Amino acid sequence: MANQDIYVGLDIGTTSIKVIAAEVNSGQMSVIGMGNQHSSGLSRGVIVDIDQAATAIKAAVQQAADKASITINQVVVGVPASLLQIERVTGMIAVGETSKEINDADVRNVAATAMMRNLPPEREVIAVIPSQFTVDGFDGIQDPRGMIGVRVEMQGLLLTVPKTVVHNIKRAVAKAGLAIQQLVVNPLALGEYILSDGEQDFGTVIVDLGGGQTTAAVIHDHKLKFTYADREGGENITKDISIVLNTDYTSAEKLKRDFGNADSLSTSEDETFPVTVVGKPNPAMISEKYLSEIIEARVTQIFNRVHEALEDAHALDLPGGIVITGGTAALPGITALAKDVFQCEVKLYMPSEVGLRHPSFSQALALIKAAAAMTDIDKLANSAVSQADASAGQAQQSPTEQPRLVRQPAAGQTQQEQTSPDVADQQEEQPKKKTGKKIRHFFSSFFE
Repeated sequence: MANQDIYVGLDIGTTSIKVIAAEVNSGQMSVIGMGNQHSSGLSRGVIVDIDQAATAIKAAVQQAADKASITINQVVVGVPASLLQIERVTGMIAVGETSKEINDADVRNVAATAMMRNLPPEREVIAVIPSQFTVDGFDGIQDPRGMIGVRVEMQGLLLTVPKTVVHNIKRAVAKAGLAIQQLVVNPLALGEYILSDGEQDFGTVIVDLGGGQTTAAVIHDHKLKFTYADREGGENITKDISIVLNTDYTSAEKLKRDFGNADSLSTSEDETFPVTVVGKPNPAMISEKYLSEIIEARVTQIFNRVHEALEDAHALDLPGGIVITGGTAALPGITALAKDVFQCEVKLYMPSEVGLRHPSFSQALALIKAAAAMTDIDKLANSAVSQADASAGQAQQSPTEQPRLVRQPAAGQTQQEQTSPDVADQQEEQPKKKTGKKIRHFFSSFFE
């Protein structure tokens, strides 16, 4: 893959592994190949059997490579939001005793100081996202390179996940014979891909309905502010159908795809279809409405838990409402049910790329968009993450020189699995003034 404009997104899902190869020129994406394989070795979005996952990844990548007529050596890999923690961080370094021009190494070093935290041994930094830089007291700077100064400060967000999650992804990709071009946090990539500039600015909730889990993410001020991962998804719906109708899993999945509907009010008792029942010689006739009631019950349970998490985070009053995507979002009636549960504006996102017009492809496409849109500052900041990982393995043999630290950043508040929106950069620009009392109350609780 000598052409640097070609990106390959690898979405490792619980039920399927999707690989999309695309050429990106001037921000325009052209899909040239796609692979889709049934997942093996995954549970609730996390790799639990490295060998099985590697085999499925290799097959999906080869399928995409054959269709694109290219050789794929490296991929952009998504990291699930399971147990994601978001922390606000600050780092500062001395550029020199006298003013000197700030360069790439200074950006990398100040990002490294922001990462100096006392993390639990089971967690690993996945990304550091700069929000702004301050040079000798002048703040609001997005790219300090080329400026002169004595001190450089960086404010941003630090994203960490369990080491096991990252290790298993890296091992599975390596066993598939591939290199990782970039690790990208899934909900962060989705936000950049499926939301408009206004939706990212004023605030929108993304609900990704996957096979093994359902993820909710709040994007506000173009930043990821909150994530919640529910441990149920499309697989649970299929299992319910299998148990209630006493049919095998494969037949239940086919019933869900061919006749399923998440809104029982829009279905009919008169529409029936045959279902193979275990232990009976003849199929049973099941109504469309009865199947819909089975599906609706499980989806409602999932949505209710997501609703509770978003309500606790004061995120349901965001102007952008809710955007749903992911494979399970393809169920007819899912938007109507979501509106009924969340009591706000809900819309379905469907990719517009030819041949990929299905919500299950949103994540893989988002990974490509995120990798292609990374700025030089983003790359420099995240190269500090890669260097820290490499240095950690060699620390006892050849300790590396650390950048001169002017002030140890104050420890930020570590978030739990349901990461609180309090990670918002309180030192940044205050939220836009609103006239409605409800919206004003939301923004005050969001940032205080």
